[in-house]
Amino acid sequence: MHNIKFFLLSLTAILFLSCSNSKLSKTTLTITKEDGKTLTVKVEIAKTPQERNFGFMERKNIPEGTGMIFIFENDQILSFWMKNTPHPLSIAYIDSKGKIRNIYDMTPYSLSPIVSTCSVRYALEVPQGWFHKNDVKIGDSVDISGF
Repeated sequence: MHNIKFFLLSLTAILFLSCSNSKLSKTTLTITKEDGKTLTVKVEIAKTPQERNFGFMERKNIPEGTGMIFIFENDQILSFWMKNTPHPLSIAYIDSKGKIRNIYDMTPYSLSPIVSTCSVRYALEVPQGWFHKNDVKIGDSVDISGF
């Protein structure tokens, strides 16, 4: 009987973890580069502490052209890591006016903190290299008017 209870508890935990972020709201962000050209990225929105803490953990596949925007209530120095995150990501830290202030690549499963260099309100995670491939740079703007 003990083994059955353990199995059911384990199964419940696995199902919770695999589905916990599948119901995040989604939107399309527009990024305007310094030359005026725009591009879009489809993102999931992580705005509650639980959603932000879980992020892309356990996700093995994050398609090109998609990402996750993390929304915070106040401007602050942000720090992210890749605990339990198998897919390589890039992160952009974005200030409250939508300006990209930092862009970093992150290593899967790394516990090393990736810290913004100034107070920011948002973080945008995408598959690693997406910013570089699309020539998105520090100083470009993200339309955050919907938040």
